[in-house]
Amino acid sequence: MTDKTMRYTDQERDTLRNSAMGAMMLVSKSDPGIMGTIKEMIAGSKALRGASPEMQEIFKGSGGMPKMPKGSQGDMESNIMSGLQQSMQILSKSPQDQQNFRNTIMNACDQVAKAQGGVSDNEMMTINKIKSALGG
Repeated sequence: MTDKTMRYTDQERDTLRNSAMGAMMLVSKSDPGIMGTIKEMIAGSKALRGASPEMQEIFKGSGGMPKMPKGSQGDMESNIMSGLQQSMQILSKSPQDQQNFRNTIMNACDQVAKAQGGVSDNEMMTINKIKSALGG
């Protein structure tokens, strides 16, 4: 762990990672289809791997698999949006990390949406909600 990422607890890093994965999942689910979902999640994962080293370290969380919210589509969306807002509050310790997180999530969501034949209206609506939750 680097000095920069040590300012975040394992619990905070898990929140950041779970929120990032959740945001990509929401975009993918907004335009369903099994083949599209696979392509979209691969595109999102590639985008996260292309993030800054600090963001990659933060996204490691405390280890294990990210926890995805359960429940109805509405419950999942609400929990993920809340997690994104919590993430921005956590990252307020470092405005640079906050901006890097916002840029990384928006890039990943954009890549997810574009992975299967372009951005649908539903995907764009979801991306706009995510952008709003990130304070953008």
